[in-house]
Amino acid sequence: MAKTLKQVMVAAMSSFTPLITVLTILATAVMAASAAIQGARQEFDPFGAIVLATVTAVGGGTMRDLLIGATPVFWLQDMTYLATAVPVGAAAYFLSGKLTEGFGQRLRLLLYLDAIGLALFTLVGVQVALDHNMSVVAAIVLGCLTGVAGGMIRDMLCGLQPTILKQDLYATISLVGGALYILSQKYLTEEVSLGLTFVFITAVRCLVIYRRGVKTD
Repeated sequence: MAKTLKQVMVAAMSSFTPLITVLTILATAVMAASAAIQGARQEFDPFGAIVLATVTAVGGGTMRDLLIGATPVFWLQDMTYLATAVPVGAAAYFLSGKLTEGFGQRLRLLLYLDAIGLALFTLVGVQVALDHNMSVVAAIVLGCLTGVAGGMIRDMLCGLQPTILKQDLYATISLVGGALYILSQKYLTEEVSLGLTFVFITAVRCLVIYRRGVKTD
């Protein structure tokens, strides 16, 4: 029997806290890596790249928490996220130096990592918003904000035009994914809905990247 939207929200609030933590740690690591690679591409020094990685990794979640009044924000309550972003950012920065410049390898890796981070942080943002009794529409918007804000901060600190302002459906994919996540829970288990939405956002974003092509680094 199909569940009502209220039942979906209650179930999400009661059963997803541990999973939110895992997803947030994964998303933090992925976005930290993407930012560190961008820092290497922009010739940041190691310290600058690590700062960029950390700010990118926690930026979207910080904006979300401030908007819903969840303070102190998530990474001040649990140092796990900083402890993830810093070493991952450092490792990604130094490992990216082993990739050949001029063939788009670093940029391609950055974009695909960003696609995974977009999917993970969108899901986390939607779920956290529901946990704080936000409406469905607000949860979708906050999921998008959580997904795209880190990348926007990364690009602006690097002096680049944010991806969200380009014609590549960046925010649109996140919004559609957030809506899919909520609506699919009326008919599917939370785990299946989560996996389905993650695959959808990541696959569509990667398809856009593939069709646009990456020629230079």
